Amino acid sequence: MAMYNAITDVAGIKVGHYTDTKSVTGCTVILCENGAVGGVDVRGSAPGTRETDLLRPTNLVERIHAILLSGGSAYGLDAAGGVMRYLEERGYGYDTLVAKVPIVPAAVIFDLNVGDHTVRPGFEEGYKACLVATDEAIQEGSVGAGTGATVGKILGIEKAIKSGLGTDSRIIADNIVVAALVVVNAVGDVVDYKNGKTIAGPRNEQNKGFLSTLNLLVQMCGWQGWTTTNTTLGVVATNASLNKEQANKLAQMAQDGFARAINPSHMMHDGDTVFALSLGDKTCDINILGSVAADVVSHAIARAVQKAKTLGGIPSIRDIAK
Repeated sequence: MAMYNAITDVAGIKVGHYTDTKSVTGCTVILCENGAVGGVDVRGSAPGTRETDLLRPTNLVERIHAILLSGGSAYGLDAAGGVMRYLEERGYGYDTLVAKVPIVPAAVIFDLNVGDHTVRPGFEEGYKACLVATDEAIQEGSVGAGTGATVGKILGIEKAIKSGLGTDSRIIADNIVVAALVVVNAVGDVVDYKNGKTIAGPRNEQNKGFLSTLNLLVQMCGWQGWTTTNTTLGVVATNASLNKEQANKLAQMAQDGFARAINPSHMMHDGDTVFALSLGDKTCDINILGSVAADVVSHAIARAVQKAKTLGGIPSIRDIAK
């Protein structure tokens, strides 16, 4: 089985980016054109989402056809319309007998404080992301929905570090694939949970290494300077067969990867959201899948920062003094 160390290692998934480096924003589409069982877990308290209610086990629609992740805050949800048009033109969607309606859940990050805040991904940008979608290796870092992503923002955007989009995958027994794609736009630090080392956080005065967001927070109990500039978005996928209840559980367990790799996470001004996709007919216990998904998510988070490039005046970890 060909492995790209990406979410495209799950057969039936394609990924496409639209990237605007001038305005520092973009969007990413995860296509599953022939349908996938979907689930979702929204853990942050300030989400910007679309069609997430459809993914609840009690609701009608069983299969979705794409997921759209976008910059542009709530404005970026418009890009899902372009994904719908792309799928409709090719005959994919939920059959209502009158027309096929593509089901495209979406979620956004806030990147309006980086680059040109008047430019946001919309219908055309969502469509263009679909046109370049591939089922092979995909670009990581400051691309697509991760173009305007940043981390370590507790001291303001002027002390932040450039982040982006990362992906990772793993094969377990019987050639079962568990994979993730994550857009990391966190207020907190990104850490390697296996050794506790901080990968990225707010820059100190000398731009040498990082301060601890948690240590700063405990000194700010009366602080009212919160901003709505956060949110980490993830998609986990597997070729194991899951029903909607299990897909929702997979998304829930995958959120543990956020807590391991981002400190702190899931706060009131985050919109942290994980989608889950099941494509295939293999059998695997949900406890195993969820445990692996959390680990894969944490690796994808680290890659999002490690692959990022300096953009919009925000330095990457590769471009600051250590």
